[in-house]
Amino acid sequence: MFKNKALSLIITGMTITNVYGQTIQFENKEFEISNVKASVIDFEGDKVLKLERDLEKIPFDVNHLENTVDEATFVKLANANIENGIIEVKVYSQIQNPSPFEFAQGFIGLAFNINKDNSAFESIYLRPKAARSEQQFARNHSVQYYAYPDFKFEKLRQPEFKGQYETYADSGLNEWITLRIELKDGKADLFVNNQKYPSFVVNERKGKTQSGSIGLWVDIGTIGYFKDLKITKL
Repeated sequence: MFKNKALSLIITGMTITNVYGQTIQFENKEFEISNVKASVIDFEGDKVLKLERDLEKIPFDVNHLENTVDEATFVKLANANIENGIIEVKVYSQIQNPSPFEFAQGFIGLAFNINKDNSAFESIYLRPKAARSEQQFARNHSVQYYAYPDFKFEKLRQPEFKGQYETYADSGLNEWITLRIELKDGKADLFVNNQKYPSFVVNERKGKTQSGSIGLWVDIGTIGYFKDLKITKL
């Protein structure tokens, strides 16, 4: 399912650079692989896309979380550019055993407004283990928004942001979860498991880009499965 892709020569002044990437085909779509291990497998009777963060390409440091999480760890839909639209996908999250991070929560979600070189994008993701915690404090962190590179989770937890970039939504490990993000006029609404009303509303987004591609995203300690990706432009 993989292919090595030698992109066209980029000529800037007198500099000539060969750019190589790796892609994967899934559900009749082509995805560019960024800092994850990706494969199409049979899982619970369906063909699904399996993703895990690639620790060789992007190392993890538990003592410097802010610098080594909330990164470009996704597969990105090739040749796509969306500003207003609806993204829907089914996700299933497991925690690796053994896990490289003691406090792994099954981090899984979507990235959007990804620019061409993955240097700027936004994301909304779940922490399914936190969502079923017995501690309300942990549950309050079960959904996260961030904008790369300047507004990762740790920065957005500062008092000045008043908790508006995290919330609670019911989800769980080892179960299929339907995510739907509606992007419209600079606002992002997250719907979980076909709810009528959004679980999470992001009115003041922090991204650098106004439009871009879509990514299927995982982070440290997660085995993520994805299927039934649907994108509707508005």
